[in-house]
Amino acid sequence: MSDISTVVELLTEALGTDAVSTDPAVLAATSHDTWPVSTKWDLQGKHPYPAQVVVRARTEQDVVTVLRAAGDTGTPVTTRALGSSVTGQPLPTRGGIVLDVSGLVGPHVVDEIDMTVTAPAGNNGGELEDALNAAGWTTRFSPQSLYRSSVGGWLATLATGQFSSRYGGIEDLVVGYRVVLATGETAELKASPRAAMGPDLRQLFLGSEGTLGVITQVTYKIIPIPSDRRLEAFRLPDVAAGLAVMREQAAVGLRPFLLRLYDTDEARHAMADPTISHPVLFVGTEGEQAVSAAELQVLTDIATAHGATALGPEPTAAWMGRRFDFSTVEKYLKTPGGYAETIEVAHTWRHIEGLYDAMKEALAPLADEVLAHFSHVYTQGTSMYLILLGHAEDDAAATERLETIWSTAMAVCLEHGAELSHHHGGGLARSPYSRRSLGSSHLVLRKLKRALDPEAVLNPGKLGL
Repeated sequence: MSDISTVVELLTEALGTDAVSTDPAVLAATSHDTWPVSTKWDLQGKHPYPAQVVVRARTEQDVVTVLRAAGDTGTPVTTRALGSSVTGQPLPTRGGIVLDVSGLVGPHVVDEIDMTVTAPAGNNGGELEDALNAAGWTTRFSPQSLYRSSVGGWLATLATGQFSSRYGGIEDLVVGYRVVLATGETAELKASPRAAMGPDLRQLFLGSEGTLGVITQVTYKIIPIPSDRRLEAFRLPDVAAGLAVMREQAAVGLRPFLLRLYDTDEARHAMADPTISHPVLFVGTEGEQAVSAAELQVLTDIATAHGATALGPEPTAAWMGRRFDFSTVEKYLKTPGGYAETIEVAHTWRHIEGLYDAMKEALAPLADEVLAHFSHVYTQGTSMYLILLGHAEDDAAATERLETIWSTAMAVCLEHGAELSHHHGGGLARSPYSRRSLGSSHLVLRKLKRALDPEAVLNPGKLGL
């Protein structure tokens, strides 16, 4: 790598002094995301992964300029948007440049005939959804971080949303996007509405976490806001019964927009009732009135056949009203010695219950509470989301405990052949386990990396690269 002062000089000359910063406060701010381990580092005044310079891009051409300079000088580049990652994805492990693309913002364009919306990659997801809603449209993409994340970040991290059981993950909602390669070349990847001209190249950059290129513009599907919505909650005799309901509804082809099964420990939180002694299932259907009503009736019949008791729509409606609330995790992290972590994994129907039992047993000694729910359903299986809450002696001990939680959880997943991440991505948290998880397919990723980023400057230290 060239001396960083040379890189700073080149970029300042090309982009202006207001776009390039070596201010220690700016460098410190971009050395953390919302990964709980990173949050605890920050509270202790530790900045183990600082950039040497932060460059704020305002146009796609700015991105081109930065990547060309990085390639010419061998300077690492870590792309960052709104910093909502919870696994350390935008942390610069080798210093160099943090490329801040949160400035890639501007008006979105709605095509009401083809039902798409196109927007710069730095646009805030919640603001885009609010604007679409005001015009009668929706992406139906609703991650918990909706108002904290960027529309380009969704692609880079292969994100999914709370309504994925009906509408799918971001891979199902994206139509196309623009990307700048490590060489500074640009490409537009699209399919309108589907194309069989070779591999679907759109898939290459989904979930690549900035290791293969920088996404600058996105086009997503939109639909009119559904005209009818039905909600219900059910009491289940045990987790096995709840999983059976979820599997059976998938087998018969139902598509509820909401399907969330809480184990007893998390049901107490979800129902705001510490006396709850059973798992709870939240359900929601939507669409045309007759279809929505019929779908909920079939779901009710399936649930009842597995021993469920209907509780009415109120618990599910209450959850819908607070679904973007991070306050519990944030409260624990802000408390001296407090810690909280969220780990989302996935497995097939055959193995998900065994994975659940093993994870709960292995993690129980490491936290005051280990909560679990299942919230993204597929024909072949489901995700499992774990929330761990606890207190340690001080923030240093809390950090150590969080690291132990990660190593323990990943070991259990590898032992059970589970997917290490469902929607938070790899980042720093999972990079040490990437090669074992991906197995022989990691060879394909490494070959792609060498082809698309020959100088290996893009987001080093992630995805086992």
